[in-house]
Amino acid sequence: MDGMIDLGWQGWLSLGLVVLSFVLFLRTRIAPDVITSGALTVLLVSGVLTPSEALAGFANPGMLTVAVLYMVVSGLKETGAVGWIGQTLLGRPKDENNARLRLMLPAAGLSAFLNNTAVVAIFIPAVADWARRHRLSLSGLLIPLSFASIVGGTCTLIGTSTNLVVNGLYSSQVEGPGFALFELAWIGLPLVFATLAFILLSARWLLPKRATAIERFEDVRRFTTEMLVNADSPLAGKSIEAAGLRQLPGLFLAEIERDGQIMPAVSPQVLLAAGDRLVFAGILDSVVELHRIRGLIPATKQVYKLGGPRQDRCFVEAVISNKCPLVGSSVRKGHFRGYYNAVILALSRNGERVERKIGDIILEAGDTLLLETRPDFLLQQRNSKDFLVVSQFGDEHPLSHDRAPIAIGIVAAMVAVVAFELLSMLEAALLAAGAMILTRCTPDRVARRAPDWQVLIVIATSFGIGAALEKTGAAALLAGSLIELAGGVPWLALGLLFVATALLTALATNNVAAVLLFPVAIDSARLMEVSVVPFLVTLMVGASASFATPIGYQTNLMVFNVGGYRFADFMRIGIPLTALIGAITVALVPLIWPF
Repeated sequence: MDGMIDLGWQGWLSLGLVVLSFVLFLRTRIAPDVITSGALTVLLVSGVLTPSEALAGFANPGMLTVAVLYMVVSGLKETGAVGWIGQTLLGRPKDENNARLRLMLPAAGLSAFLNNTAVVAIFIPAVADWARRHRLSLSGLLIPLSFASIVGGTCTLIGTSTNLVVNGLYSSQVEGPGFALFELAWIGLPLVFATLAFILLSARWLLPKRATAIERFEDVRRFTTEMLVNADSPLAGKSIEAAGLRQLPGLFLAEIERDGQIMPAVSPQVLLAAGDRLVFAGILDSVVELHRIRGLIPATKQVYKLGGPRQDRCFVEAVISNKCPLVGSSVRKGHFRGYYNAVILALSRNGERVERKIGDIILEAGDTLLLETRPDFLLQQRNSKDFLVVSQFGDEHPLSHDRAPIAIGIVAAMVAVVAFELLSMLEAALLAAGAMILTRCTPDRVARRAPDWQVLIVIATSFGIGAALEKTGAAALLAGSLIELAGGVPWLALGLLFVATALLTALATNNVAAVLLFPVAIDSARLMEVSVVPFLVTLMVGASASFATPIGYQTNLMVFNVGGYRFADFMRIGIPLTALIGAITVALVPLIWPF
């Protein structure tokens, strides 16, 4: 009871706000950033936190690193390098479980040596692109990506910031080097295999599967579009199936024109050749996706007669009116590009494809066009009588594939300088983001819009809420009460330390949990006169076992919005996985590092 009295109203308010936030996450559709911002505001206004304490998360290097990494990744997206990552590292899956395995293995392996936040930031757009091409459920892939990156980080000292924090505190205590670089692999590797096996076996029941709009609606408009396999295309010599041209949802390859000969009803095993003209029919989203594939270029040469670089243009959807002066003329003879400074990439008539080359199609009122043009086209034609509807197609625009090697080189250099500890992750990411803009891998306007501000606000405000738990003693009370239950039994103390750490990680963040419970771990070992090493290893693993909530770890927050998840989705698969990781850790750690 004394501990309860000592907690004070500030501590109970902090705990109450955390509980209320969890209830709102689970029971309402209020955005997570609104909930955490509201909780932080109450802590600030009530005086529990000073303004500097409440806003410290907005200057936290971890939060800033995530923000800058979004800009770095925009360079990979704008150059089409994410498609290369998907094809090279992920390949062609046989089914969804095979896709999860193909994704989790490289994610876990890379996270052992790289900051797992960077790994997830690079993989998210590649996985989204990969899922579209192979008709996979994105919601069934991104939680496994985050979890694999988290558990992969437990394998080495540099795999996660938590390990470095605990090792730094330990080194200052023993006045020595602490843990060796690969020492934690003895427990990390079994945890990786256990996590992968658990997800693969339970995914069918525990992972959400949310259908996309394309999967829900079969009655869709079909467009005709033409693409060329360019001279130095990496697709030349590959079969249609191996090139990934059969997997795009709602799109099929109608015919191939090669050396003046038409090949209709094309088999998936037909090999592509440089110069092939491919005629596709399908939905607009997948038509636009074709223009993001490296090695394919628009069949019309008119695209290259528009002014300025392609990545400064946009895709526009327009419907021709009966007042348009080009109605009744073919696209080629009507000189559409010269008239509107725009190029027709695809055309749909009454929701169906038109079985002619785009240049030969006679334009009719009501035709829906996908145009490549400059942004000022929207301003010029929005009120024009020539078109019934003029709207930009999302934020999509043509990519600059020729700069893909530069973008990949910049990311590789960023990874290298961090791996060799020449710069911090934040410093390397800032330099990489600047390099992406200077080399025009990403336009500055795209880079500015790249960060996901909802994710960043949740991360920043969560730091403030964690600081309140620490300042008021609420976190220490929760942890200390659990440890006291051990009653002097080392194995039981180890188990309770894991429970306390995992609980605090779910409530605050992994680094907060590690720092708060480090003295508890040290004191528990000393009081029982046993080695402190198994307690510290358990602390590291427990702080990294951030599976049960999206706010427990940055990578969970990064996939939360993209995957369309709900708060309960993480609890459904994360709680049993945390229990499994805890059982394996408590069972193995004392055998590897005896008491």
